[in-house]
Amino acid sequence: MKIKRTNIQSELSRIEREENVRILYACESGSRAWGFPSQDSDYDVRFLYVHEPDWYLSVFDRRDVIERPISDLLDVNGWDLRKALRLFRKSNPPLLEWLQSPIVYREMPEATNEIRSLSAPSFSAKACTFHYLHMARGNYRDYLQGDTVRSKKYFYVLRPLLACAWIERFGSLPPMAFDTLKDTLLEPGELRTAVDELLERKKSGIELKAEPRIEVINQYLETQISYYEQQAPRMPDTGQSVDDRLDPLFISVLRAAWKET
Repeated sequence: MKIKRTNIQSELSRIEREENVRILYACESGSRAWGFPSQDSDYDVRFLYVHEPDWYLSVFDRRDVIERPISDLLDVNGWDLRKALRLFRKSNPPLLEWLQSPIVYREMPEATNEIRSLSAPSFSAKACTFHYLHMARGNYRDYLQGDTVRSKKYFYVLRPLLACAWIERFGSLPPMAFDTLKDTLLEPGELRTAVDELLERKKSGIELKAEPRIEVINQYLETQISYYEQQAPRMPDTGQSVDDRLDPLFISVLRAAWKET
């Protein structure tokens, strides 16, 4: 089943009305943004939003996420801007990835350009390497252990491990596109051929179900997980403090979002 862009826009507008918020930015995350969706892949829509200014004038903490149940392949949830800005202090990889997604559904450029300007200075090689390693290790443990495995899950271990390799080599946030990671970091040979063949099958729409494990890929994954378990603690903590920019940016974006009311 295919979701139209207009369906996603309608859902975002409905959220704005029901929650009385302004959506600053909405994008695709997950396999569609990474470049390897299958026929049954969800549309993973993620967004940043702000409430009206008075909503923030409370002594009580309030819920800072909006989540919608998955329906018709549409998975939509978002973070309040204040939550997102706090996460820049931790060099949060999902947030950094959202802001460079190649598929954008909605954007207030005056706001998102300011938010995006925090990405480079807040990027921490150590924090992001640990994040991707944790993702790779968990997916490998859960999906790729037996003689028969769910083949599409290879990409959910390959991509974070290639992200670790990108950070180690270039010292920057990895690109979203799996093809870019693969073409840059995997040398021609048996491993690259196996990955290319699997990727071609997935992109063609063939459903990758339970199949015999691909030994050359499993060996690579095990080696890389072991390597980055040793290497991650040695990665430089390159993130700079952006604390002095957070309050002014929050106030500026909040005013811009509601200036017409």
